[in-house]
Amino acid sequence: MIALVRSELYRMATIRSSWVSIAVFSVLGALFGAVNVDAWALLAGMGAFGLAVLGVTQHFQHRTAVLLYLARPARLLTLLGQVVASVIVAVGFAAVSGVTVLAKGDLTQYRNTLTLVPVMAVFGAANAAVVRRPTWLFLGYAGWFVFVEGLLGRLSAPLPFSAFLGAGGGDRTSLLIAAAWTALALAAAAIATRRDLTTD
Repeated sequence: MIALVRSELYRMATIRSSWVSIAVFSVLGALFGAVNVDAWALLAGMGAFGLAVLGVTQHFQHRTAVLLYLARPARLLTLLGQVVASVIVAVGFAAVSGVTVLAKGDLTQYRNTLTLVPVMAVFGAANAAVVRRPTWLFLGYAGWFVFVEGLLGRLSAPLPFSAFLGAGGGDRTSLLIAAAWTALALAAAAIATRRDLTTD
């Protein structure tokens, strides 16, 4: 398990698109934090989701998933390793990008965001293991957020991103709802690991 997490972290550090994304999100987060703490919190949460999605889906994009599963046939353990690696990267990114928030002395928002970031990372990694295509996932969730959660739910219904936004503001009930959505996504990912790779 430790070797798998280490190899996933090494892969993220050596693939240009991964480390460039992490660096860009970190710099943007620090700039946002200097201007507006809420903007930083939103970027940290969405960045954690996006980085986790990219980290998991790269195996399917680069056609290395077959080799990965041949080398590590225990697919659930492989998924768990990818989730843990995604959480480590997301928390590291959020902690570093929030230095300007810490400098401003807003410890509450920093703590609330760092509490939420691992949940967002697990949610992103689990969804990526199901969908396997980052573009489909990002476009699908963008439409979901705007039309379902924004227009229909008014960002107050107990739906995934509404719950994540509430949890980022320190609402414990929203954090529990977000955790429940994450657990549901993990269950779907565990089932999806058995899916054949030939269609991907």
